[in-house]
Amino acid sequence: MTQEQETKVASAAAGAPAAPASAAPQGAPGKSGAAGQHNRVTRMGTESIPRLITEFAIPSILGMLVNGAYNVIDSIFLGQAMGEIGLSTATVAMPIMTVFMAIAMLVGNGGNALAALRMGEGKPEEAERSLGNTVTLSLIFSVIVAIIVFVPACLDALLDISGATPEDWGYATQFIRIISLGFIFQCIGMGVNNFIRTAGAPNRALGTMIIGAVACTAFNALFVLVMGMGVAGSALATVCGQAISCATVLWYFCMTKGVPMRLHLHKMPLHAETVRLILSLGLASFAVQIGMAAVNFVLNNLLNAYGAQSTIGAEGALASIGVVQRVASFVVLPLIGMAIAIQPLLGFNYGAHLFNRVKKTLAWGIAGATVIAVVLWALVHLFADPIVGFFGITDPDLKSFTVFALSVQLFLIPFVGFQIVGSNYFQATGQPAKSVFLSLTRQILFLIPLYIGLPMVMPMWFPGYTGLDALYFACPVADFLAIFTTAIFVLLELKRLKKLETGELQAKF
Repeated sequence: MTQEQETKVASAAAGAPAAPASAAPQGAPGKSGAAGQHNRVTRMGTESIPRLITEFAIPSILGMLVNGAYNVIDSIFLGQAMGEIGLSTATVAMPIMTVFMAIAMLVGNGGNALAALRMGEGKPEEAERSLGNTVTLSLIFSVIVAIIVFVPACLDALLDISGATPEDWGYATQFIRIISLGFIFQCIGMGVNNFIRTAGAPNRALGTMIIGAVACTAFNALFVLVMGMGVAGSALATVCGQAISCATVLWYFCMTKGVPMRLHLHKMPLHAETVRLILSLGLASFAVQIGMAAVNFVLNNLLNAYGAQSTIGAEGALASIGVVQRVASFVVLPLIGMAIAIQPLLGFNYGAHLFNRVKKTLAWGIAGATVIAVVLWALVHLFADPIVGFFGITDPDLKSFTVFALSVQLFLIPFVGFQIVGSNYFQATGQPAKSVFLSLTRQILFLIPLYIGLPMVMPMWFPGYTGLDALYFACPVADFLAIFTTAIFVLLELKRLKKLETGELQAKF
């Protein structure tokens, strides 16, 4: 790194040539504490990239696994306590819960991406405004969600397109309503948690997630297994875990001394331009989750139709593919964790115009995600049978079907890490339109048409397979198409970064 670049990094994080001690964040423990927090941010533009990625990735990946554990924990306890009806209820609720997560990521990931860019540009006040507006947006969306869910016609419509059957309709209604009342805890506990990483404290971010997941597990055991509260107990346990995680996140930004970003009341009133940027930068994450929700909506209805024609029946199909979806989502979470981990590094260095470090960060992020994906792919294929059994599926035919479906659906997982990191890169560097498009390719442009069309033609091409079988074969085909599309975008972006390095282009965000 040249002396000019080092000066740029230092001035970017400081936001001023020589900030006085009084400019330290409120509650900072004096000059040395402020300097320590300052260094935690500036090092994103100076330290070894592999070391930084490792430091940020480990807690980020573990955090995503912990966050994703909420759905898996619910499914395991409901499956063990209620059997197939419990698993099918969780499957029906899953797309609606995915919509909730989409909203949380819209404001959380968008606000965090903006904060990282502003820190890299040397505008810490604007980063704090992004934090404050993110919390306010979380509050507003939480109220809207609760109102919608408690309007019977709205919830009935959601359950109808989620593929709810008469057997699990009442259970799913109860589950979703309880979850919606605690949505504010999810929105802040998961979304605002990302700001802690940008503040240079990835281990603290992980800690806030672990506390919530451990509490969720403990409350599930108490409410579902000990007290026999069933679906209501599982939903209440999830809300309790999220509430505890939310409290620890707010404590960090309100009470912890010397943090580089602080949550101030005067930064919470909505600022039009800040809100616009938060929502535009978060649109890619939102699109991914909404795409997943749309896929689940379509898939659940197709499972009802094709499952009824098979020997395992509609409830069996919902339970089986529901398990496959949860395992697949859990496997993808570490890859998303890697993408989230490098987001502040990409954003800071892009904002500071350190484009060579941006390219290196992207390359190392892709390599790390690929290694993780290969390991997870091997583990799932080696232990598919016990994994399926852990969810409470005991019927031999249903178990055999689920194990095979799991192996097929995760066939191309070793290459999916590249697609996730590649599409997230554009979000981190202030190019939301490209990120949104790439995020939608797999879910909307490829997977849904394949879900609808493949069951119509596959039984004719391969008579040994049914329409139900075609539903899980659609996933690796969609993965291949999405990976190929992302590769084209990444190659073009590398050429653009080369021009930015030489000064032929000017960065705009």
